[in-house]
Amino acid sequence: MTQPSLSLVDTDPAELAVDAIVIGLHSQPEEDGALLPAAGAESIAAAFDGKLTATLALLGASGAPGEVTKLATLGTVAAPLLIAVGLGNEPTGPAPDLETLRRGAGAAVRALAGSGTVALALPSADEDAAPVLRAVLEGALLGGYRFAGYKTKPQKNRRDPVAALQVQVPDASDETALAEVRRAEVVARAVRLTRDWVNEPPNVLRPADFADRVVAEAEGTGLEVEVLDFEQLKAGGYGGIVAVGQGSEAPPRLVKLTYTPEGVTDPKRVALVGKGITFDTGGVSIKPSAGMWEMKSDMAGAAAVASALLAIAAIKPGVAVSGYLAIAENMPSGSAYRPGDVITMFNGKRVEVFNTDAEGRMVLGDAMARACADGTDYLFEASTLTGGQVISLGKRISGLMGSDEATALVEAAGAAVGEPAWRMPLPDDVRKGMESEIADICQTNANLDRAGHMLQGGVFLREFVTEGVEWAHIDIAGPSYHTGEPNGYWTKGGTGVPIRTFLQLIDEL
Repeated sequence: MTQPSLSLVDTDPAELAVDAIVIGLHSQPEEDGALLPAAGAESIAAAFDGKLTATLALLGASGAPGEVTKLATLGTVAAPLLIAVGLGNEPTGPAPDLETLRRGAGAAVRALAGSGTVALALPSADEDAAPVLRAVLEGALLGGYRFAGYKTKPQKNRRDPVAALQVQVPDASDETALAEVRRAEVVARAVRLTRDWVNEPPNVLRPADFADRVVAEAEGTGLEVEVLDFEQLKAGGYGGIVAVGQGSEAPPRLVKLTYTPEGVTDPKRVALVGKGITFDTGGVSIKPSAGMWEMKSDMAGAAAVASALLAIAAIKPGVAVSGYLAIAENMPSGSAYRPGDVITMFNGKRVEVFNTDAEGRMVLGDAMARACADGTDYLFEASTLTGGQVISLGKRISGLMGSDEATALVEAAGAAVGEPAWRMPLPDDVRKGMESEIADICQTNANLDRAGHMLQGGVFLREFVTEGVEWAHIDIAGPSYHTGEPNGYWTKGGTGVPIRTFLQLIDEL
């Protein structure tokens, strides 16, 4: 689905000739629930002659975060339709909460599907305005996303997403603000591309198809591309990727994307690694059928890494970044790997397999070892690795494990962009429980004990990181795929987590 056009305006919001205009609305619990128009809505409120909040209250508005209230303006302002989106309590500081703004902008734009042009007169800040503007821009562009799908007939009453967005700022020619527009368009395009890939049916996006699409997107971006096919993976010693992929008639791939900054001497080196299981049946250790269809999203980590590299190529930071996509389909067949197999990984370590449904760590171990062999200072890996992440932290907060510096960077970056992650330990007793009698390590707990399931994944992956490399494992099993009703700038299906975290990390480095 085409991304809406995006522009800045500094015209009086009450005079904008658009299909709809969006303002913010604060609740005031200390004043018996009275409503307060947010900053940016002053001229709109004045046009209603002081009756705007009372009218919105009659329509049920409370100012709760993300709440959307529609009001026909009847000629009071130039736009025929007003949307008031709740932003919660009035902020105590100069700027509103960024995540509340992101979600509010997303909810408003989604509610206005069917409109041609929408203007957003949401709060800005006199000081440090760029993060506030970034939040509004990203939320608005992502909230209107919709997967094109495969329906043969148009769906009744399904309205097209908003086509054009205008965002109110003090000065539409300000170069800092214009730079934020350019960045938001790049970032939103990357997130939307990942959502598209995650939402594709698994028969459409098998390993070779996924690799081909990534290669096509990278064409002309300046990224260096390397693709290893099944025979090259076998010859290269990628035992984990080969073992998982050999059960499918659609053979695996390893895709490497490399961005090298121009004119930078001895740049910091960052490796991004993503799990790309295009469908996960569990293999011989087959999953229950209930909910298995969601396993088309098991490639969300690789999709996020690929899209992040495409965005990095456009943003051009002064950091050298490589992306590694470990792509396979985990199927049961006569050629599938089995519990009891011993697999030799890319770094030479031998792994005793106990559960073929713990395939993610097998393909990631190879990709992480390859990233370290190529040379890197930082390694950040994202994967839909364990159901234990969802049990422990739910659907919004990623599990985070790794070295001190790298995990601190991920925590800070995730908090800044609204993709929170919570650091978990890597206990010695969990590693002890993964000792093998015949190999270097068991793929899971040797007794198939699921206690600390999420931690077992992190402990295993640590074995494939070279000493001295700062690394972090981000378990996005829950946050990468949204099964509930649309919420804020999240729509149903793929979310694009943690692309914006990756890009924030690169900014910080």
